[in-house]
Amino acid sequence: MKLTGFILIIIGIAMFIFTGFSFTTEETVIDAGPLKVNKTEENDIGWPPYAGGIAIAGGIILLAISRKK
Repeated sequence: MKLTGFILIIIGIAMFIFTGFSFTTEETVIDAGPLKVNKTEENDIGWPPYAGGIAIAGGIILLAISRKK
């Protein structure tokens, strides 16, 4: 449980620092012999800052529970 608590705290801190990431995908729209049309789209994945706080709080609670035993 201690290891899980530490991991949650580290993930929570990382979620505060990096509020999301983006990546690009390429899709073929038209493929008619020698004619090819591709579409590039940028996708964003983000999370709210309070999600990092919840992860940190969960890690602290796990560390506190593991010390009581």
